[in-house]
Amino acid sequence: METLLDRVVLLLILSDVAFLGLARVRSGLALLSLQAVLLSVLATASHSGALTPRVLGIAATGLVVRGILLPLLLHRASREAGVEEEKHPLVGRAASLLLGLAMLGAAMALGARLPLRMAPSLDLVVPAALFTVLTGVFLIVARRKALTQCLGYLVLENGIYGFGMTAVGDVPALVELGVLLDAFVAVLVMAVAIYHIREEFDHLDTDQLDTLKG
Repeated sequence: METLLDRVVLLLILSDVAFLGLARVRSGLALLSLQAVLLSVLATASHSGALTPRVLGIAATGLVVRGILLPLLLHRASREAGVEEEKHPLVGRAASLLLGLAMLGAAMALGARLPLRMAPSLDLVVPAALFTVLTGVFLIVARRKALTQCLGYLVLENGIYGFGMTAVGDVPALVELGVLLDAFVAVLVMAVAIYHIREEFDHLDTDQLDTLKG
């Protein structure tokens, strides 16, 4: 079980690094689906008790919403808006990868200092979740396209979910389903907003929206 968790954590970290260097939206959607699979595996593998139908059901629901519905919704939004890649990010991809190494180091340091009581096999899950949170925040801040920023929001939500699942343990099913519903509604609203921004301004560069002032 520890070997499985180590591999899942490593893949989660590598997916975050890939997010920092990606250009194509389709690649980002594939990575989003991959993270959904990894989080579902973590939800079952890190569970301290027996794998009840409730645990499996929540993991399966999270996989369907995060790994299938949300990527499909964003894929449709990107197709209708005609956005295929992030060509000129605010922070270049090489600089993003270097900053990613710094964020990973900060997540490792912070994860080692947090006073959390958990099994030794879960020690690396918290730094990986924190790194996922930082990656999501970075994508929101350092990218121009609204669609890429939406991807950053979902990566941020994945990190929060992974951290909460590890630090809190058993969360009521109603709370977890409520979080999934919130994420789905938020992305639905973002997809509609992305479509209308594209229709009105013929681009999705959010840094150009300040021209609407005054």
